[in-house]
Amino acid sequence: MEPRVSVLTLGVDDLERALRFYREGLGLKTDGVVGTEFEHGAVVFFPLQGNLMLALYPRKEIAWDAMVAAEPRSSTEFTIAHNVNSKEEVNDVMTQAWAAGARIVKPAVPTFWGGYAGYFQDPDGHLWEIAWNPQLRVEEGPQVRS
Repeated sequence: MEPRVSVLTLGVDDLERALRFYREGLGLKTDGVVGTEFEHGAVVFFPLQGNLMLALYPRKEIAWDAMVAAEPRSSTEFTIAHNVNSKEEVNDVMTQAWAAGARIVKPAVPTFWGGYAGYFQDPDGHLWEIAWNPQLRVEEGPQVRS
């Protein structure tokens, strides 16, 4: 297996609510819900940098597709990190997420490793870390391909 990730899929309880949060609240670009012509196919894709896609898919459909029992969700199974280039940008993204309906679980503060970061949960409880790392410069420019 090559060290490559193509799609990160978040299991959601309400696809339309999740779509509104990510598209209207956080400003991610998408064509909206696709795949509705298939019985278990309704999904949302957001193109990210580096040919990576973020997908939203109903939790019950993930369980059906993977042939596993649907289990209670857990916010601590993984996090998604979004790095920015300044403390101010951390604060801006945290404010944007809060205004979109996110729950701020850890306000942005200086970190033990010399950066600045905070956490929010999306409407389905997924944890996002918004971080500035003084050792990491994030490339600016177009976020997605047209």
